[in-house]
Amino acid sequence: EAEALLPGVEFVAGPYEAADQADVLLILTEWDQFRALDLERLKSLLAAPVVVDLRNVYKPHEMVRHGFTYASVGRGA
Repeated sequence: EAEALLPGVEFVAGPYEAADQADVLLILTEWDQFRALDLERLKSLLAAPVVVDLRNVYKPHEMVRHGFTYASVGRGA
């Protein structure tokens, strides 16, 4: 249904297809399929390993350990 409301937005089958050559991965949902991503695969697909997590799905230290530039919201420094 979202496709009819968002012309010009490209829809894909899943998170890895969305990440393929993207400059940034923006997480806007807490759906299970986004909670258990293969981080090495994800990093290999992104044009740059940058993740902005607006749902705080991942732990910052884990993302940094996997080589991502990671930003989330509502967490202290």
